Amino acid sequence: MSSHAGSPDLNVPHAILFDKDGTLVDFDRTWGPAAGAAMARLAGPDEAALRRLHAVSHYLPERRLFLQSSPLIAGSSRDYGPLWAQILGVEPDEAFLGEIDRLFIEEGRRFLTPIGDPARAIARFHAAGLPIGIATNDAEENGRIQAELLGIGGMLQAVYGYDSGYGAKPKPGMVEAFARLTGLAPSAIALVGDTKHDLDTARAAGAIAILVRCGPGPIDDFADEADLVVDGIEDLADLLFATV
Repeated sequence: MSSHAGSPDLNVPHAILFDKDGTLVDFDRTWGPAAGAAMARLAGPDEAALRRLHAVSHYLPERRLFLQSSPLIAGSSRDYGPLWAQILGVEPDEAFLGEIDRLFIEEGRRFLTPIGDPARAIARFHAAGLPIGIATNDAEENGRIQAELLGIGGMLQAVYGYDSGYGAKPKPGMVEAFARLTGLAPSAIALVGDTKHDLDTARAAGAIAILVRCGPGPIDDFADEADLVVDGIEDLADLLFATV
């Protein structure tokens, strides 16, 4: 199912930036177990510290899931890393935040679970000649690794992470960088994602805001602010290529 949720006349995008987690990657099935494993490795034998990491992360270890209030759902390690550092009694410096990112790369690779068949859907956009990129609050390195594992790396013009030098979402820098790379106006670029951060990023940049319903949380509270709402990227491809 697809629906317009803002303007009734969606501008057909000339380029697309996709969020990663919750849009291409199943957040719960990937990051539920992966983040749990990363926290366990950081805490080591200190079970009290592990319980505190779970608590500040709003993580349910028995279900290996995050509550919707978790700072990990839309944030980067720069957001929740200082909380973890305080619990573990270490400095929230670049070395520690880099260690979090390294663990997430390793555990994310182990548990990576796509939503549907992103390679098939992305191939349709690529075949239509649309420049494609990823805009994620994950680290850029992990974005590139997971894109390759999903089979879409060779179809991407860019992968932007929170550490790529353009700021993290909801700041508009990733969209602005993609606009410069492609030579397109931000208004010709769609940002496709599953969170309010993605919506706010698109709005801040003046881009087309497309929301998907396949993320870990409901989007009903802000869906009306988007230009388009679809179930997932395969539905978006069906809609766009039935329109153009």
